Amino acid sequence: MFAELSRRRLLQQTSNGFGAIALSSLLSEQATGKPNATAKEQASKTHHQPVAKHVIFCFMSGGVSHVDSFDPKPKLKSLHGKSMPVDVERTQFNNNGNIMGSPFQFQPSGESGLPISEIFPQLGTVADELAVIRSMTTPVNEHAQGNYFMHTGFPFMGHPTAGAWCSYGLGTENENLPGYVVLQSGGATPPLGGVGIFSNGFLPAVHQASILQADKAAAVRNIQPRHSRADQQKRLEFANQLDQSFLEATSGNAQIEAAIQNYETAFRMQTAIPELCDISDESEATREMYGLNSSQTQTASYGRQCLLARRLVEKGVRFIELSCLNQGIGAGGAPNPWDQHGQLELGHRTMASQVDQPIAALIKDLRQRGLLDETLIVWAGEFGRTPFSQGSDGRDHNPFGFSVWLAGGGVKGGIAYGATDELGYHAVENKTTVYDLWATVLHQMGIDHERLTYRYSGRDFRLTDVHGNVLTDILA
Repeated sequence: MFAELSRRRLLQQTSNGFGAIALSSLLSEQATGKPNATAKEQASKTHHQPVAKHVIFCFMSGGVSHVDSFDPKPKLKSLHGKSMPVDVERTQFNNNGNIMGSPFQFQPSGESGLPISEIFPQLGTVADELAVIRSMTTPVNEHAQGNYFMHTGFPFMGHPTAGAWCSYGLGTENENLPGYVVLQSGGATPPLGGVGIFSNGFLPAVHQASILQADKAAAVRNIQPRHSRADQQKRLEFANQLDQSFLEATSGNAQIEAAIQNYETAFRMQTAIPELCDISDESEATREMYGLNSSQTQTASYGRQCLLARRLVEKGVRFIELSCLNQGIGAGGAPNPWDQHGQLELGHRTMASQVDQPIAALIKDLRQRGLLDETLIVWAGEFGRTPFSQGSDGRDHNPFGFSVWLAGGGVKGGIAYGATDELGYHAVENKTTVYDLWATVLHQMGIDHERLTYRYSGRDFRLTDVHGNVLTDILA
């Protein structure tokens, strides 16, 4: 009977068939104590000795102003209100004003004296862990395209994100959790461009992001089983018969295997996710450090993401992305809260107050637990902002030179690499690209970015396309 079942008929007759198929395989595996062979194979794919095992991507959606955060430009204050002395490139809205000095003071921080804006006082306490790249560039000047480019190396949907590439190249150290997790809280939404920014693209589906709501009782919808273990087992015994016939009929189709792997992971997550999100075992001192007791609800909410990021690292998850929350008054729209085309001082202060304490706490906590050296933290937006005003008190998008920073994972701390011109407009020293950024991240993970490829539509694709150089000068 089973040999005659078509794929369509199988799906019609089994409803939740794939889930059951996968569970049967999983329960058999658990009974024997054997690890997942695919994950084991992926974990051995490094091209050289890795330094880092995990990545935490703190994505500052909306475009943080570099000249108001990590790239001080005294010249802007001395020329405040005057016309730009150089040609002005076309901007997103072309409502360009005069030079606008930063409303914020910069403080030399740490033993290194790295200058950091006053809006990040807690990050100033970990300045000696930061490698600030002041010469980042991107070829796009619009949010959705910028978000896709920063995540995938391409300015449109359909390509795998960096997290998917890391999962594909290395797998996960914990079979009970996905290799790529996106954390959200406080009503955070995906950046402009939507959930495709977290996509596996053409890579097998097992590598797409799993989105966890960090502050929800059920971090993943429908994570709680609807049937008893005994009832599940009965369903699985039947489904396993169909499973074997179907897999044989497809001759080990890779997409079918990926779907089954997804369901296997989903079953394991029924136990792993509630345990992960139960932070009752965290000390009061830890909660206080991350800002979970803050009177500012957005700080507390982002702090929970940072705390869960540390717990995910401890659990062996490969790539974790954190999501900014819309801060309300002064902030940009929900998908791009750092986007201050007006009221920049208010908006940047409120957004900085959301992420400053939690991210600093994450760095300190990883350090004291001996995990920072194997965890690479990446802090970046999709572009920077102009040195001249938009309207009276905002800044437009600037893709020609902006700042990102890395910490942990074998990078030098307390350094600034590259430079923009005296106005903070264009990168002029050690100009870097998004390709260079991800080439460096992959390098620290033990992967040669030129060798991590996937053949699709007749071409070998990679995260860095046909570009990218490892930024060896920022590596310890």
